[in-house]
Amino acid sequence: MSVDDDQRQTVADFVAEARAALRRVTGDQLEDIRRSGGHLIDIRNDHTRLVEGHVPGSVVIDRLVLEWRLDPTSGATMDGAPGFDDVVVVVCNEGYSSSIAARDLQHLGFRHATDLVGGFRQYAAEGLPVVADPVAVIR
Repeated sequence: MSVDDDQRQTVADFVAEARAALRRVTGDQLEDIRRSGGHLIDIRNDHTRLVEGHVPGSVVIDRLVLEWRLDPTSGATMDGAPGFDDVVVVVCNEGYSSSIAARDLQHLGFRHATDLVGGFRQYAAEGLPVVADPVAVIR
């Protein structure tokens, strides 16, 4: 299936469309979300994470397999995966790819999937806590 030029969307359109369905969160909200049972999912690549660190309480899941590790029907669901009613906050570098990933999780049924405004880099720039290691790395 091809798309005519007048029907083509840009990546900015994808992000705007995704964000329209999200109740995005800020870095200062993450600790309360985690303490109340929310799941923090870091989708940044290894090279970035090893240099920059992690949000405390986060679990790393490669973006390539994110949906398979969370969807309970995939046959490849990770242990301790969130339920459909749990809050799931996706974290990327700057808050763009995480918006699209959170939208995709909502399409799978994770009603409270969202992402971190500004991503990890804004979180760290605000002086919020950063740790060397995640809770787990899921491949």
